[in-house]
Amino acid sequence: MLVRLIYASRAADPHSETTEAIVSQSRQHNPAFGITGILCHGSGVFLQALEGGRGPVNELYGHILRDPRHKDVVLLCYEEITERGFGGWTMGQVNLAKLNASIVLKYCERPELDPYAISGRVALALLQELMATASIMGRA
Repeated sequence: MLVRLIYASRAADPHSETTEAIVSQSRQHNPAFGITGILCHGSGVFLQALEGGRGPVNELYGHILRDPRHKDVVLLCYEEITERGFGGWTMGQVNLAKLNASIVLKYCERPELDPYAISGRVALALLQELMATASIMGRA
């Protein structure tokens, strides 16, 4: 059974190399567990979608909850899916600082992303638009 999990978190140390370490680790480990997804980051905030089998996705989310690089982890959406929406990425990456603010403003109250102020449905719609507009980097 495939599931999609979307969560928000804050970087425990926004001045470290946290984002690159998370993306690198994800790209190295996720393929063996059949996990795909996308990570949006900016201003010390993360919005991430994970897709894969229920067991591996749940286990990875449990690891994220315990990961000292993350704080204020909030589950935005968890659902069974019939097909992957982000299957082309072991972990696609979006740097929100490099996005056209109008894309974010379409889904948020302000032109900077606050994933704590949006619903899981809105988060998914934003991620799908980022994919459709080729804003995602790192297909590997």
